[in-house]
Amino acid sequence: MTTPKLTPEAMRAARGILGWTQADVVTAAQVSPNTVAKIEAGGVVRGETSAKIVTAFAAHGVEILNGDAPGARMRKAGA
Repeated sequence: MTTPKLTPEAMRAARGILGWTQADVVTAAQVSPNTVAKIEAGGVVRGETSAKIVTAFAAHGVEILNGDAPGARMRKAGA
């Protein structure tokens, strides 16, 4: 399975769903504060770094969406 593309909008949406600050993402994904700020500013980070953040969100029930409806949402029960 391919890791979804973590866009600035999806990152902010996922943080909003969880009520997380950028510091919460840093802690949950074990990435640097500069990395989180860079993504939200539209910068590019390594694929494995993005995957760590996507995984941290998923561990808390939020999935990153791509395609026709990019953003984030709570994972459906049983998914």
